[in-house]
Amino acid sequence: QVQLIDSGGGTVQPGGSLRLSCVASASTFSEHSMGWFRQAPGKERELVAAINWNGSGTQYADSAKGRFTISRDNAQNTMYLQMNNLQFDDTAVYYCALGRWAQIATSPDFFLSWGQGTQVTVSS
Repeated sequence: QVQLIDSGGGTVQPGGSLRLSCVASASTFSEHSMGWFRQAPGKERELVAAINWNGSGTQYADSAKGRFTISRDNAQNTMYLQMNNLQFDDTAVYYCALGRWAQIATSPDFFLSWGQGTQVTVSS
């Protein structure tokens, strides 16, 4: 089973930026789509962004469009989430996830492995 380690969270002011990273333990990473999810206290886990196996296709939640960018480097078994113009509502634990298939998946049910989560806090 592929293990995922996500990192890069922290505390920023509104309007600030963070870059999350997710490193996979196996080269089979390149055969799978990936996603970033987040979960705020008292809320369900929601998809933020997803990317297909080679990075040619991406999908974003409406809340992330225009502010977040998902990308991947298959040579480094790594996925990224660049988050700009962060707002209070972006505060959550962010999780990277390995998709079941090569093409984009959006439901948490279609992801095989999860990172441990990294906290993002937007605070003034």
